[in-house]
Amino acid sequence: MEGEESVRIYGDSVSGNCLKVKWTADLRGLSYQWIETSVLNGETRAPDFLAMNPAGQVPLVRFDDGRCLAQSNAIMLAFAEGSDLIPTDGYSRAKMHEWLFWEQYSHEPYVAVARFQLRYLGKNPAELEPRIVERGKAALKLMDDTLRCRTFLASDVFSLADIALVAYTRVAPEGGFQLDGYPAVKRWIARVEQALGIDPAR
Repeated sequence: MEGEESVRIYGDSVSGNCLKVKWTADLRGLSYQWIETSVLNGETRAPDFLAMNPAGQVPLVRFDDGRCLAQSNAIMLAFAEGSDLIPTDGYSRAKMHEWLFWEQYSHEPYVAVARFQLRYLGKNPAELEPRIVERGKAALKLMDDTLRCRTFLASDVFSLADIALVAYTRVAPEGGFQLDGYPAVKRWIARVEQALGIDPAR
């Protein structure tokens, strides 16, 4: 990626969506400047930030030529282009994309939202909408069923799908989702954390 030494990543370190972008950049050995941008403190609503991303969301990448790119999975794909994190086999690559789309539609809105409400908004588990809990559990079960017969999500090869899904899955207990009932997911989390070179979630 041209000009990668001048890449700026605006991210909030408590956000799994931001961390998965950082992990991808680190795994690829990209040089970048991390700009800590707090959602809770309203920094994503500041005029300077909104000028770069009118959606007011992190992560956001600003390249050396001034172009910006938002949405975590889009950024990951840009960072991983040409690497073995994107399968060369057409079907495996399509499965990787399937998991990326599913993560944002059927996993993050429940597992991550429950975590945010409990840990950062101070809600009690009883205050969570039942639908969030039910669909979060359903997402974890689907992953567990898949990983019982597969090393990684898209295939038996580590890919962006695993980075995308591990970000919030590894901290699912913070949202009230206990992982003991999903043993295949727990084993997979350990494999992905090792592949990323990150410490296990506490």
